Amino acid sequence: MQTKGTVYKYPDNVDTDVIIPARYLNTPDARELAKHCMEDIDPEYVHKVRSGDVMVAGWNFGCGSSREHAPLVIRTCGTGCVIAKSFARIFYRNAINIGLPILECEQAAEEIQAGDQVHVDFDTGVITDETTGKRYRAEPFPEFIQKIIRAGGLLASLKED
Repeated sequence: MQTKGTVYKYPDNVDTDVIIPARYLNTPDARELAKHCMEDIDPEYVHKVRSGDVMVAGWNFGCGSSREHAPLVIRTCGTGCVIAKSFARIFYRNAINIGLPILECEQAAEEIQAGDQVHVDFDTGVITDETTGKRYRAEPFPEFIQKIIRAGGLLASLKED
């Protein structure tokens, strides 16, 4: 599994209320929710993001409440991957459960800049910043987790079996 796209960069401690503000959680429609992804930190994100684009963030991405809506809206608006120095534990698990590809790589998250073009190979964990030519290595998920992500989440993967 791979993705390639433009980087949108965010700081440390981006919480789930910033990813999807609670004021919008009155609808179960993921496409409707996704219209508000990141709007409190980057109001233009949903208008600029294209399928496969990459979020890069600092420490503790997805901290805050345990809502699955946060990784769901990131995936639904077309984001191909989130690379961060670290993820909040519950966000990390929720991302896998809903099929959002994520990678932890401190050096990549530090050095890759907004607007760079990045290629990510999830099978190997290799992140290539095509703008600078630098390559980074994240620890890839084991095959059983990659299967969940490829299927579009835990429930979808169970239906495949």
